[in-house]
Amino acid sequence: MTAINAPQDKYHAVWIIFFILGLGTLLPWNFFMTATVYFTSRLKEPSANHTNGTSERTLLESKFNNVMTLCAMVPLLIFTCLNSFLHQRIPQKLRISGSLTAIFVVFMLTAILVKVEMEPLPFFTLTMIKIVCINSFGAILQSSLFGLTGILPASYTTPIMSGQGLAGTFAAFSMICALATGSELQDSAFGYFITACVVILLAIASYFMLPKMEFFQYYMESNRSGPSADEENKMDLLKKENQEANPSGMNLTEEETSAGRSVFNIFKQIWVTALSVCFIFTVTIGTFPAVTVDVKSTVANGGSWETYFIPVSCFLLFNVMDWAGRSLTAVCMWPGKNSIGLPVLCGLRVIFIPLFMLCNVQPRDNFAVVFSHDAWYIIFMILFSFSNGYLASLCMCYGPKKVPQHQAETAGAIMAFFLSLGLALGAAISFAFRAMI
Repeated sequence: MTAINAPQDKYHAVWIIFFILGLGTLLPWNFFMTATVYFTSRLKEPSANHTNGTSERTLLESKFNNVMTLCAMVPLLIFTCLNSFLHQRIPQKLRISGSLTAIFVVFMLTAILVKVEMEPLPFFTLTMIKIVCINSFGAILQSSLFGLTGILPASYTTPIMSGQGLAGTFAAFSMICALATGSELQDSAFGYFITACVVILLAIASYFMLPKMEFFQYYMESNRSGPSADEENKMDLLKKENQEANPSGMNLTEEETSAGRSVFNIFKQIWVTALSVCFIFTVTIGTFPAVTVDVKSTVANGGSWETYFIPVSCFLLFNVMDWAGRSLTAVCMWPGKNSIGLPVLCGLRVIFIPLFMLCNVQPRDNFAVVFSHDAWYIIFMILFSFSNGYLASLCMCYGPKKVPQHQAETAGAIMAFFLSLGLALGAAISFAFRAMI
């Protein structure tokens, strides 16, 4: 069977399914992150809710964003590392459908708990457990989907990336719509989480429709038909090479050592790009949302803009501009892959840390507010989010292109690890950034 004889993807059905599945990979985390106003409202002490029209922040409330980010990014890093072992031991269907089902159950539980009264500490603990579960299963889901698209034409990775890019925008827009209904915060949150449940159900249904698509069946059968013969050839080649290289039988150790050397040699070729993407996400997650979500509007004066300021200026704006930055790499890839300009631009993003700290972050104990007007915060957020999407996409594109074709997959895995490492480091350092203010 050849690609020339491949059936057409009628109505782009497979493309749309992978887009929905891509949306489902990052949507859960984005829904939790965007709903921080609801979560922190549940952490207030009933007796200290209002004092002269202001609310006194509890310890749990003030640490929520930092702990939430840490509980999200550390499991993501761990399960990214473990996925190489998991995919060999657990069938692909179980990994994808099982992860989606687990995420759906967590969201149903979250929606139900909106209507259940709980003390702040148990609610905080349960919320963090749910965030750990969502990001653990999300890491397995994401890696499995990219593996699944490996059997399809290269262009079918695009819908997953597009779906992921829109996940944050969809979550932020859903929260704004929930707030726009004029309902109480808890009623809005209930509708918000039910919306997430519907999207996850759609992703589950889409996945089960996938094997029925003729286009998908063709490539699945093509993938199955080759392995046995190919595997035999590979095994014969390995045996011959091992016998020639080491007749004494000590080939396994040498093979492992060679593999280790290979990974290290690939890393030596891409280390600048790998560390660049790590630094990008360390800066991003170190400040967003741990610092940025606590910026208060100085223009609203109690009006409706105060309600929408963070959902619009922080979450929606970040995700829209991040998506715009990612999309720009389809038509413009500057600086070049070997240019010193790329790591320099990545390094310059460190300026956003003090810029956001000097915005009207409240409460604060140390620094004076320098950029008090809302416009400053919005300008910083546009540059911050656009540069994150654009530079991160450049790094992820350039990494595998710096090595020969046969090493590109390993280079991509190394880049994915350093991306996850950056997320985890950012989550850890966010505590220090928020404490400094």
